[in-house]
Amino acid sequence: MSLPKELLPRYTYEDYRNWKGDWELVEGIPFALASPSVKHRRVLAKLVRYIDEALENCRNCEVLPDTDYIVDEYTVLRPDVAVVCDNKGEKITVTPKVVFEIVSPSTAKMDEITKKGIYEREGVPLYVLVYPHLRKVKIFKLSPEGVYKKLVDLSGGNFSFDLEGCEFTLNFDKILEV
Repeated sequence: MSLPKELLPRYTYEDYRNWKGDWELVEGIPFALASPSVKHRRVLAKLVRYIDEALENCRNCEVLPDTDYIVDEYTVLRPDVAVVCDNKGEKITVTPKVVFEIVSPSTAKMDEITKKGIYEREGVPLYVLVYPHLRKVKIFKLSPEGVYKKLVDLSGGNFSFDLEGCEFTLNFDKILEV
């Protein structure tokens, strides 16, 4: 039997900062992050390497892996990879231009529903779900109405990202090759 949500303690970013281990905070509720698999880490490394190389001439944007995105006092997410522009400081405090989440069976619900909803609400223009175990990628774009619409399902190939002045192309054949 579980407690109703309104009876659960509601934690803040200040609480979160003092916790040991890897956590995310969603509307005041803490979620422990599982240790990533080797396959997850390989895909993460490739995403970071290829995006970093592609953004070489885009001086105001950078790729940040596993960096806290402080949404508000009660929500702190740690996207697998975020592309941010004009960010200052040690945490992500601006809305990312693109967020990549590497999905496993154990994180699917959180990535596909909870985080997708938060990124959508916060106005993240592009949300990319990478499924290494299925060799599949789903790319969502924020519509003018503020709702994610699926752009494409990929099982490889190239996709070009346009970040309003910074463009880069990823070869998902290389990224999914793990």
